[in-house]
Amino acid sequence: MPDKRKSGGLKWALALALVAALIGGAVWISVRRKDDAPQYQTVQVMRGDLTNLVTATGTLNPVVNVTVGSQVSGIIDRLYVDYNSMVKSNQVIAEIDPSTYQAAVEQAKADLANAKADLELQQVEAKRDAELFTNKLISDSDYDTQVATRDEAAATVQIKQAVLDDAQANLSYCKIRSPVDGIVIARDVDVGQTVASSFNTPTLFQIANDLTKMQIDASVDEADIGGVKDGQLVAFTVDAYPNRTFYGSVAQVRNSPTTVNNVVTYDTVIAVTNSDYSLMPGMTANVSIIVARRSNVLEIPNSALRFHPSDEQTNAPGRAGGQPGHGHAAPALTHLVYVWNQTDGDPKLKPVQIQTGITDNINVEVLSGLKEGDNVVIALKIPGLSQDNGPGNPFGMQRRF
Repeated sequence: MPDKRKSGGLKWALALALVAALIGGAVWISVRRKDDAPQYQTVQVMRGDLTNLVTATGTLNPVVNVTVGSQVSGIIDRLYVDYNSMVKSNQVIAEIDPSTYQAAVEQAKADLANAKADLELQQVEAKRDAELFTNKLISDSDYDTQVATRDEAAATVQIKQAVLDDAQANLSYCKIRSPVDGIVIARDVDVGQTVASSFNTPTLFQIANDLTKMQIDASVDEADIGGVKDGQLVAFTVDAYPNRTFYGSVAQVRNSPTTVNNVVTYDTVIAVTNSDYSLMPGMTANVSIIVARRSNVLEIPNSALRFHPSDEQTNAPGRAGGQPGHGHAAPALTHLVYVWNQTDGDPKLKPVQIQTGITDNINVEVLSGLKEGDNVVIALKIPGLSQDNGPGNPFGMQRRF
């Protein structure tokens, strides 16, 4: 006869196992539903400082860069300066062999002396003929001829004087002089080299007036030029000093466009002080023009403006407005962002319409629609990847202004 006590215990064990299975199934379904729910990467709305920049590249040049040429042709006889030589205005810096031009001067002097002697003779004869004409001893025609000959001799003297002046000027041009105070940054001739000025003036030297004051000729894209104004602060770096930031200011935005490969740019002149002579002509400068600054403003990553959930994740309306401006201080724009609201233990994805201000191309200023501490969605979480608090600013220089 079976033991009733053992039979009863078995039934109770089966019942407990069934209850445990039901509870485990419910828990598993609940967990599975939670796992199936979308997971979002969020960042908190915080306060910070924003600097709106326009970036460009340009070349460092002296403010005054004078090209020294030659008005006469000949062989370079002497050089008095070299690269980096300091020169004064009107200082002789080179000399062309003057022998040919000296000979031309001597010939012009002789021609002038001959013309003057002929003029004196014609004046004397004209005076004598005037007395003869008064006494009716020569005809009107003879007298008129003598007067004309005298006047022609006077004109010849003037011509020969002009030829002499031209020869003396050419002789003086054999001495090449510096037109300004400055430093020689290029020398394109050597002693013994022949220079020919028949068609265009040859370049002999380039002289920078003052290397303590330089300028950057930067090419700014047409999409950014609207925010660039005279007087704006500029930070720039050069490859020679990768850990040093130099500063200048916008001196001029030139209206003449340059088009290369269908890209339109405008030359922006940036004034630079180079008191320690660290910067050299021809260096490439990586320029950041500070268009606008905001301190202690609400900011969110630009990626929050690009996030848009699928229709399965939300029934929110589509995005309004556009992307933040191309690096210049644009008027307020309207955008739609999504806030992850976890109040009352019931997380919800909530669409919020905001207005934005300036951007540094990493973060954007929030003018209205959000408050400090709101959790803004920037992306869907990807399983297996670590999440952080949003992208950082890769341009370290921008945060040092």
